[in-house]
Amino acid sequence: MPTFKFLNNETHETFEDFLSIVEKERLLEINPHIKQVPNGFAIVSSVGSIDSKNDQGFREVMSRISEANPNSPLAERYGRRSTREVKVAEAVKKWKNV
Repeated sequence: MPTFKFLNNETHETFEDFLSIVEKERLLEINPHIKQVPNGFAIVSSVGSIDSKNDQGFREVMSRISEANPNSPLAERYGRRSTREVKVAEAVKKWKNV
């Protein structure tokens, strides 16, 4: 259920209430001196990385895709590469930028 903000036109006071939409409509019908005021948006963010929220099955599928596309950014993130392959990729990247 959302939180709604209201303005009482008689007392010029604002207040918030945690109501369902049906309850909000009923409140406004019964009390014509009360008007709904626009609320700000509730912004929700997460903490941590995406990998910590993905299960093992998702990581396995991403690993298979990265093996089929070894030169993609996906392969850098999820791919299973040997130490030799990692060093070669770093050397190629270094010399491409020169």
